[in-house]
Amino acid sequence: MLANTKAFSGFAVDDLERAQRFYGATLGLRTSEDNGLLILHLAGGRDTLVYPKPDHTPATYTILNFPVDNIDEAVDELAERGVRFERYEGFEQDEKGISRDAGGPPIAWFKDPAGKNSLGARERRDVAGPTTARNTSPRRAGTSASGTARTRSRQRGARSRRS
Repeated sequence: MLANTKAFSGFAVDDLERAQRFYGATLGLRTSEDNGLLILHLAGGRDTLVYPKPDHTPATYTILNFPVDNIDEAVDELAERGVRFERYEGFEQDEKGISRDAGGPPIAWFKDPAGKNSLGARERRDVAGPTTARNTSPRRAGTSASGTARTRSRQRGARSRRS
């Protein structure tokens, strides 16, 4: 039924005007408005809906990743535009805030000022698509990679019991 629909993602912010300024002017994305909602026009025809939610709670994971050719240049340019990079416990990050973990692509996280949602600029490893070497979302405080693995294992077990 939905196999041939053009699905899209969306996320909430607490201030749509501030979101439009950040995503449009600061990040340089093409934006538009539709029925009081913000549309981010991402490369590759991947429009993303941004909607207002007054009691918005920020996501505890990376909601949007931007592949870049050179992470150092991207971080420098974003910093010049006023973007502040986050530091997360459990990730070794250099003075710019870039994590260069050998298990995945170089990545730097930042937050949008309208929703405090976590975003990532990550260096491309291949042009074909996203890398899958590791989860590049910063984990919520108190969780660990082994805890995540145990959860995934339990989920797989539950799925196989249902089959």
